[in-house]
Amino acid sequence: MTGRCLQGDSTSAEAWRRLLEGRRADALITDPPYCLLVRRRKGGDERESKGRKIDSGPVRRFEDVREYREFTKQWLSLAVANLVLNAPLVIWTNLLGREPITTVAKSLGYAHQLGEFVWGKRTRQSNSGEEILRVVETALVFSTSAPMPPSPDAPAIPWSAVAGYDDDGEAQRWGNHPNHKPFGVLEPLVRTWSKPGQLVIDAFGGSGSIPAAAVKLGRDAACLELEPDWAKRIQERLP
Repeated sequence: MTGRCLQGDSTSAEAWRRLLEGRRADALITDPPYCLLVRRRKGGDERESKGRKIDSGPVRRFEDVREYREFTKQWLSLAVANLVLNAPLVIWTNLLGREPITTVAKSLGYAHQLGEFVWGKRTRQSNSGEEILRVVETALVFSTSAPMPPSPDAPAIPWSAVAGYDDDGEAQRWGNHPNHKPFGVLEPLVRTWSKPGQLVIDAFGGSGSIPAAAVKLGRDAACLELEPDWAKRIQERLP
């Protein structure tokens, strides 16, 4: 299987055209910028940044949820236009992003939210061996059609995973991107919502966690990444 990353803006139709070259994808699994709002002082002035976690630029922030909804409409409408009929959408988000993403998905024909995949992120381990989990990031799964009742012998659909930030060591190896997700969190999503040989697309490549997981599981993968340095790292990471 092959993987490809193109440096480009996911809100640009031309970027999608260059990435896919006429091929339609079988699933969208992506981790867009979360709905983080601009920090402002009481007088309205923007607060100074608290610093950057990575050298690819500051975290993107939005004035309000309305602006985030419009941003979601811009990129998601283009992604959907490059999917095969009835392809699933799997979109990572935070609390504020759920409503705008759901609203836009429904407007594009994805009226059915099949479920919400939860990442229980390990943050600390005490001397007693107990683990503390933090749930901030979830993945919403959408479909254009209502789910069929499962057959008695059908495998259960996984809706949660417990893992640390870098259980597989890939984050440290590829630059410690703040939005990295380990293979153990992405594997159930890729296995459940795509099949071997199919094409999985990611509109926001980040560190390349999603396309790398897709290729590892026998899928083709294609992604866009806005930052040139990260796009280069992703392409180096993919076969």
